[in-house]
Amino acid sequence: MLEITGLNSHYGPVQVIHDISLSVHSGELVALVGGNGAGKTTLLHTLSSLHPPSAGTIRFAGHDITRWPAHRIVATGICQVPEGRQVFAPLSVEDNLRLGAYRQHRDSGWVRQEMERVYHLFPILDERRQQLAGTLSGGQQQMLAIGRALLGRPRLLLLDEPSMGLAPLLVEEIFRVIVELNTQGVTILLVEQNARAALAIAGRGYILETGRIVKTAPAAELLADDDVRRAYLGY
Repeated sequence: MLEITGLNSHYGPVQVIHDISLSVHSGELVALVGGNGAGKTTLLHTLSSLHPPSAGTIRFAGHDITRWPAHRIVATGICQVPEGRQVFAPLSVEDNLRLGAYRQHRDSGWVRQEMERVYHLFPILDERRQQLAGTLSGGQQQMLAIGRALLGRPRLLLLDEPSMGLAPLLVEEIFRVIVELNTQGVTILLVEQNARAALAIAGRGYILETGRIVKTAPAAELLADDDVRRAYLGY
């Protein structure tokens, strides 16, 4: 579904992404893990055309989307849940979800059906439909950000640090939903600093260090790898 080849990206003269190649097949849950400053968010921004690549190609579902504008990336089915949630704080939960479905606004029946699906996944959002998003807890905002992306009809869901700043029980709940979405057929690229949690649910994993892919393998192999365990798992 997604094939990245030789991707480079710069901020001015500083190269942040170095010759990255990775793939995500239809139906997979792939984890990309690395520490702060490894280039994880820059990679996702480049995939979503929020930051320009310097070189390389990005192919999605057989199409070269390397230079497509961001709105066309979303229209083709790549939806991102950004780091830090970035919900629309002055708007209600329900209005945030509706904004996720702006491309389907003419099909009100489908929008309502998908909103109910999100409420089923996250019952707390159902209880707080009319509450302002900015007054939700961090975990609830993360649920809302995921729900908003689902209203975009994702063929590929990009998740950027969904566990950031959340209590362990909320992290467990968020990751349970990620697995459920993947089981339902949503292809997922999960970008995480929490390597243990991400690799525990993924099928395959990539390790990113200072903008370079340094290791890739089935997730179970990475969890058992001594170098990975020392560097990312703390034992």
